[in-house]
Amino acid sequence: MTKRRLPMAEHADTLSLKALRELVTGLVERADRAEIRIEALEADNRKLREENDQLRIENTRLKVDNQLLRDEIARLKNLPPRPPFRPSGMEQATSDKTVAGSRKPARHRGPKGDTRSATREEVLPARAPPGSRFKGYKDCMVRDLVVRAEVVRYRRECWVTPEGRTIIAPLPAGIKGGYGASLRRFCLMLHSHGQVTTQRLTTLLNDVGVEISKRQVIRFLTERLDGFHAEDAAVLHAGLVSAPFVTVDDTGARHANRNFHTTQIGGEHFTAFRTTPSKSRLNFLALLRGNYQDYVLNDAAFTLLENRQVDPALLARLKTCEPQRFANQVPFLEYLAANGIDIFDKDIIRPFAEAGIWGAIRHHGLVGNAVIVSDDAGQFRVGTHAPCWVHAERLLHKLMPATPGQVKHVETLRELVWHFYRALKAYRRRPDPRVARGLQARFDRIFSLRTGYGDLDKLLFRLGRRKAELPRVLERPETPLHTNASERDLRGLVIKRKISGGTVSRNGRQARDSMLGLMKTCQKLGLSFWHYLGDRLGIGDEDHLVAPLASMVAARA
Repeated sequence: MTKRRLPMAEHADTLSLKALRELVTGLVERADRAEIRIEALEADNRKLREENDQLRIENTRLKVDNQLLRDEIARLKNLPPRPPFRPSGMEQATSDKTVAGSRKPARHRGPKGDTRSATREEVLPARAPPGSRFKGYKDCMVRDLVVRAEVVRYRRECWVTPEGRTIIAPLPAGIKGGYGASLRRFCLMLHSHGQVTTQRLTTLLNDVGVEISKRQVIRFLTERLDGFHAEDAAVLHAGLVSAPFVTVDDTGARHANRNFHTTQIGGEHFTAFRTTPSKSRLNFLALLRGNYQDYVLNDAAFTLLENRQVDPALLARLKTCEPQRFANQVPFLEYLAANGIDIFDKDIIRPFAEAGIWGAIRHHGLVGNAVIVSDDAGQFRVGTHAPCWVHAERLLHKLMPATPGQVKHVETLRELVWHFYRALKAYRRRPDPRVARGLQARFDRIFSLRTGYGDLDKLLFRLGRRKAELPRVLERPETPLHTNASERDLRGLVIKRKISGGTVSRNGRQARDSMLGLMKTCQKLGLSFWHYLGDRLGIGDEDHLVAPLASMVAARA
């Protein structure tokens, strides 16, 4: 059997013109078929990638739905809730530990500062053998606390004047209802500052030897606090008038078996809490108005109405040469109704009510040029507003990218935002107009990026539209970049809510807000809340007199 020999391929130079044309035509056809197959494979590959991305997104959504169902099952079974969303860590990561004053002062070793204020001295004799020589004393400072019940019988002299009028010697200051002011101060301090419940406080006092009921303890904590309420209102007024910025936040609260909301308004030297049934913008403006109840239609009110895009025809009916001031809501509504405004339509009347209150705020000089820093909730967007950068960056952290490319885009944008936030913190320490212009351009570059990831691009576009508010620190360097101070202030109220639940009476709700606000204000002013209570209850000493908190807040602004 012989092998068949393959013919050797002919060289192109030996081919005829016809054969060469056939060869080239065949090669072109093969190349076209290969190109068609490649295009089909690329189309199939793109289709598979898109289907894979959709499956990834659907898988992510199913994971979220599954976790929501798990959370609901855990709630129905009274199981512990899922751990909260992890913080982004931007504030800690961008903190400059080398900045002067950022570190805590070193703790000094040696004798304490109260060695010169000994309350009493005792000489302890030593058993020395005969013939010993006396060499003086060896001092030892001992700190102790004396808690004991004291029942004092006051024998009040009674006299009858020649006219027949009876004169009885007055009781010392602070004694009301058979209880002294020191006991009341002790209850207010432990309940407000120590988060001690009324039941535990009653048990503690009974164990010490004070026979008192829980009802009486509640009276101490909720009644006869008019002076504290007035000072709390004065502190809020002084802060809103003088502070260059205020940070605001709110949290849920239970009152009378209903869901209420507690709003925190604070600055560098003051804090105030107000618990109300609503958390709307109208409610927030009413809180900023303080104890005033009037409505004013002035330039500030009409500017707000124009920003809310109210019908110009309605505004033309209300505009007058001079501002219109109304003592309360009744004449204000009568004036609106007389000018053809439907006061029974909530959607129509709400912007006018907000404008009237905002005009009253400006009329009384409240807020003034202060920047309102918030978590960007809608009810807080009034006046000169600045959103919290930590909450803005948290929106990036909450995105759920489904593909590796989307994950990379999100991480890149977060890194850009972190670097920009660090630059803003550096600018806040050392303001410079040239640096401010550069940061404005840098803001435009970051938030004008488009990555192809739809959710991320929508978020960047939304944040880019807030250019007038987000970099507010560039024009007002004293403005904080976050609302961490408000969240720290609210933490005490949240702890009290978890321990004691909610309030029942109006007095209890007002007492909780006022005492917590005064306690936080004393902390920010560097005052002892214990000495403050003693001074206000009339049992303070001359060494610890406390001036009105409102005047101190205004003086430090």
